[in-house]
Amino acid sequence: MTNLVTTLFIHFCLHLFLCTNHSKYAVGFRPQQQGGRSTKFSDFKVQTTRITKLCNTKDIPTINGMYPGPVVYAQEDDKVIVRVTNESPYNITIHWHGIRQRLSCWSDGPSYVTQCPIQTGQNFTYEFTLVQQKGTFFWHAHVSWLRATVYGAIVVYPKKGIPYPFKFPYGEHIIILGEYWMKDMVQIEEAVLASGGAPPPADAFTINGQPGPNYNCSANDIYKLDVIPGKTYLLRLINAALNQEHFFAIANHKLKIVEVDAEYTKPLTTERVMLGPGQTLNVLVRADKPIARYSMAMGPYQSAKNVTFQNITSIAYFQYFGATANDLSLPAALPRFDDNLAAKTVMDGLRSLNPATVPKDIDRNLFVTIGLNVQKCQSKNPQKDCQAKGGGVMAASMNNISFSKPNISILEAYYKNISGYFTQDFPGVPLKFYDFVNGAPNNPPTDTNSLNGTRTYVLDYGTRVQLILQDTSTVSTENHPIHLHGYSFYVVGYGTGNYDPDTANFNLVDPPYMNTIGVPVGGWAAIRFVADNPGNKLKTKFHLLIIIMCCTKLMDGPFSCTGAWFMHCHLEIHLSWGLSVVLIVKNGEGPLEKLPHPPADLPRC
Repeated sequence: MTNLVTTLFIHFCLHLFLCTNHSKYAVGFRPQQQGGRSTKFSDFKVQTTRITKLCNTKDIPTINGMYPGPVVYAQEDDKVIVRVTNESPYNITIHWHGIRQRLSCWSDGPSYVTQCPIQTGQNFTYEFTLVQQKGTFFWHAHVSWLRATVYGAIVVYPKKGIPYPFKFPYGEHIIILGEYWMKDMVQIEEAVLASGGAPPPADAFTINGQPGPNYNCSANDIYKLDVIPGKTYLLRLINAALNQEHFFAIANHKLKIVEVDAEYTKPLTTERVMLGPGQTLNVLVRADKPIARYSMAMGPYQSAKNVTFQNITSIAYFQYFGATANDLSLPAALPRFDDNLAAKTVMDGLRSLNPATVPKDIDRNLFVTIGLNVQKCQSKNPQKDCQAKGGGVMAASMNNISFSKPNISILEAYYKNISGYFTQDFPGVPLKFYDFVNGAPNNPPTDTNSLNGTRTYVLDYGTRVQLILQDTSTVSTENHPIHLHGYSFYVVGYGTGNYDPDTANFNLVDPPYMNTIGVPVGGWAAIRFVADNPGNKLKTKFHLLIIIMCCTKLMDGPFSCTGAWFMHCHLEIHLSWGLSVVLIVKNGEGPLEKLPHPPADLPRC
């Protein structure tokens, strides 16, 4: 058997070399449809770049001097290799959001979970294969609050000869929603955490890095999308914002959703969408209105109470050929900032394009509460350090445990069996049950404290998991965009109030397949997945081979899919406050079910 695998490996390497030796694809360059199964190489240089926005000039961290950063183009089943060189004064890691990292968990990117940061003057090469994945993804920094400016799109096309499940659009465009602060983001983060209070709102929202004419000194800082009357366009929407969820709409035009989190959906037509940070949507828009300039608008969705937020809408132009520069833009109608129904309506209508293979028999039922906390003040200078309600310190938690990052990578500690950096006792159910939505403790900081710890939850390889995510009203109910690294999951249920298994309606036929789910304000979401990353849904012998290729040391050690997978709220302030947990998937018995060796250039702490 070993000789057979070795022979296949050699033949595959030769095939891969012949297919990719003359590749001209580059980051930021859209390739023509090819056969796929090639390797895409990219160089990312982390640099500080001086930019001027909102009457203010400052240096921001960027990749290759670009804001937003370069687009990574590839095709389904391609291998992607990105060499990251840190020329900035900041520690850095890059996360490839939505990529399932089959056999490449060392390249997932969250700091102190799968790797230590790449320090100034160092480099690290990320390698992963897009096994059965296509659609719109994005990459972003995953250390500190650097992803405020360090982010970019990943566009993965279907393999040659595989059409979209809709009529091929006339054109495609990437639309990235973001936030911008005039102050240094690392300094803001340090100041917020030191104060114990809430973060300042963004100074502006941005569409493809441009704030638009509603902001000071921004009359010319506008993203424009020129369209031909009568043509249909595919817009790849990405919310790369830091701390705010957003509504998006185009004046007088409908949006037809055809993909969510890089998975096709049944077409759903709507007038506006809501994206939480970390979510992606592909929508079709037909330019079938009178020739004019139409506003593309993004505005805040703010579900939490008593929170200061930016309420100025960012504007871009959806401009027909034939419209003049002097034409006034027709305004887009966005919902009120607190319109929970508008946020929920689209989610209610989402369905997978085809019948789904949803786990029916569940091995592990998990119930995880998510929410905010106020800790008791321990400072000798409470006026400076304890600025939360009641003179406490803000925190956030899952099952009332605030996650504390260690000073070593959890994956490395797990792989090398280094003790003392994390425990394996995260509770699978809340420590205490009560009326989570209407009767939560809310007398801060007396009864709103959480426990602190680097607790992980361990799953056996192949475990069929159902996870209930329940919002709580301690401090405030809120819509939380929860992201699970290394997996997509079926959203089988979704509702308001406390989860009740006797009344909850589940869709086990065609639920949406997502990697980031907005747990509704004062509500719950039910997700299902199999803890077998990778190794499931391998349709061909070729997929088995590319799984094998993911392992950098195939010939001298084990290779597989298990590892440490981060699950967290994608509102960055909540992540900083501790709203996260690490799921450890144990090794399986098969040859493709064991954690691979760490790469030789894995950054050291």
